[in-house]
Amino acid sequence: MTVSEKKKARQIGVVIVTHGDFGQSLLEAGTSVLGPQENCVAVGVDVEKGVDETMESIRKAIRSVDEGRGVLALTDLFGGSPTTMSLSLMKSEKLEVITGVNLPMLVAAIQGRAMDLEPLAEKVRVAGTQGIKVAGAMLRKRTKK
Repeated sequence: MTVSEKKKARQIGVVIVTHGDFGQSLLEAGTSVLGPQENCVAVGVDVEKGVDETMESIRKAIRSVDEGRGVLALTDLFGGSPTTMSLSLMKSEKLEVITGVNLPMLVAAIQGRAMDLEPLAEKVRVAGTQGIKVAGAMLRKRTKK
C-alpha cells in the first residue's frame, strides 16, 4: 500500500460521549444498521465517578480511535458535562465536538469517516437536523391534499 493509499484508508475516529449508557445504546443501534465499526467507541459520564476519572476515560477513548486524521466527539446535550469535558480536550487533541447526538448523526459520521474532519462535522450536523421531523404533522399535510 502506498503512502497516499494508507492516508486514504485511515478514517476519522468517532467517540460518543453521553450521560449514562445512552451513547453505548446509540452505538449498538448504529452498528445494527451499518455493521460492526472500528474506531467507534462510547463513553458514559457517570455521576458516581470523579471528574478526573471521567476526563481520563474520554481522553483515552479519543486517543484509542485516532488514526492521525482526528476524532469527532458526538455529545448529547450542549452545556452538559459530556460536552463540557469533551470541549476541554480540543486544545490537546485533534477533535471536533458536535452536540445533540442522534442516530442520523451517527450514521452520517460513520459513513463519512474518509472525509476531512471539518467537512464531516458539518455533514453530521446537517444529518442530525434533517433527521428531526414532526411525523404526525407531515402525515396530516399529505392527507389534506
